[in-house]
Amino acid sequence: MAKFIAVFSTACLIGVLVYVFWHRSHPAFDSPGVVKEVRKLNELVTVRYGIEKVVGMKEDKSPVGSESILLLVEGRVLAGIDLSQLKPSDIHFVGRDDVQIRLPPAHIEDASLDEKHTKVWDRSVTWWTPWVTADIDLEHKARLRAIDEMKASAMEMNILGEARRNAEGDIRSLLEAFGMKSVEFSYD
Repeated sequence: MAKFIAVFSTACLIGVLVYVFWHRSHPAFDSPGVVKEVRKLNELVTVRYGIEKVVGMKEDKSPVGSESILLLVEGRVLAGIDLSQLKPSDIHFVGRDDVQIRLPPAHIEDASLDEKHTKVWDRSVTWWTPWVTADIDLEHKARLRAIDEMKASAMEMNILGEARRNAEGDIRSLLEAFGMKSVEFSYD
């Protein structure tokens, strides 16, 4: 009886291993299934740029005079692809192991200042106009301008192209791990 149980359990183990091997080497893919797995990634942030800038801002006062501020800023800009926009129609299978995916365009996800490393270097009001009151929002306006300038700098450095290439590499690696032989990308 013990010999029968040993042979039976060994046969069951071999059967389970063959079943697992068969399904790992021959996965069943369909567009909705792939979309579901890729959507789990949601906002795929694929690149982060650290940017340091000097931002100056000057406001003319009425009737005469001016106020100025100079900020030293350090921040980051994140870019990636919004995978939650994928639809089953964006994924086309060519044969069993080849897939074509239409991705949404890369975009800037976030831009923010590192408050620990952002400093007001200089702030001044024209000395010969004592009636000019300081604008309490000038520093806030300068920080907003700094964020816009960081985004513009990142765009000049081709952050979106790098985000697109990195997203393609990440998605390709994921699908190749599931057994896809060829993954091609296109964009809207």
